[in-house]
Amino acid sequence: MRQTFNEEKWIWFDFEKADQSQIEEVISNYPTCENWYTNIKERQANLLQLNTETRGEEHIWGSLIYKQNIEEQHEKNIFHFYISKDFFITIDFDFTVLESDPLSVNKQMEQSENAVDGFFVLLGEILVNYLQKIDEYEERLHELLWKMKEQNNREILEKIYENRHELLIWKNLLVPINELKFIAEEAYGKEIHEMSEFSRVVTRVERVQTLLDEYQQAIDTMINLEEVVSTLRGNEIMKTLTVMTVLFTPVMAWGALWGMNFKVMPELEWKFGYALAGALILFSTIALFYYLKIKGWMGDILRVKGKNRFFE
Repeated sequence: MRQTFNEEKWIWFDFEKADQSQIEEVISNYPTCENWYTNIKERQANLLQLNTETRGEEHIWGSLIYKQNIEEQHEKNIFHFYISKDFFITIDFDFTVLESDPLSVNKQMEQSENAVDGFFVLLGEILVNYLQKIDEYEERLHELLWKMKEQNNREILEKIYENRHELLIWKNLLVPINELKFIAEEAYGKEIHEMSEFSRVVTRVERVQTLLDEYQQAIDTMINLEEVVSTLRGNEIMKTLTVMTVLFTPVMAWGALWGMNFKVMPELEWKFGYALAGALILFSTIALFYYLKIKGWMGDILRVKGKNRFFE
């Protein structure tokens, strides 16, 4: 597909990878595109290249992953591009993936002075889609924040790390777009800052980056809090088990003593020997319990955790 914009000042060639003959026909008219097309035929990863050999004819080319499935590594959408001032070419760019309105995009492109500015209209649409998805992520993160207090368990910890993984994917998607911004500045110098669409993309990149940094800090705080709670609970469990072991020591000690097979054991002949043994064991256990309590070694192990509380 070939479209001209701004009174035919510049052109956008948009193809699918299957349109090989049409792509080759266009490339035959623009020899500088040959190296680009050779490098991106089987490309499934990000790639950004810059050529500044001839002043006034600088061009940027590469491949950009603009959508990534959160669950599956190989389920992603990638498009290839070649940008110069007079035209730009895209291969496999899908508006439906971004849920964008092509008519609205074309209207913005009609106002662009050259193809570089026009390409940044597409990049801006990608960032708008990111911002929409990040808003959805924010809602899930907010729900998780309160679930962590209500149901502080392994399932919540798993969800926290799933959200952290998703956040890293968003950051990974933003990195090449940020790099593309710097490459454009390197290629076209100060004049690119006068292009409205480029300036809009710069602002959107900063918005996305700021949001992701804030969510990263929130996730890290949640993980730190979860680790503190888990450590405290682990210590409380170990303390409880230790105290229980100590409290049963009199039972085990007296039981071991009276379980010995000595020939002379006067207690066996006592009329109230059984009752006396039970009373002695009970007294020893209670005395040991109060000794631990007075020393402050019982802590909070007898207290029940309250609802919607982290530590109690």
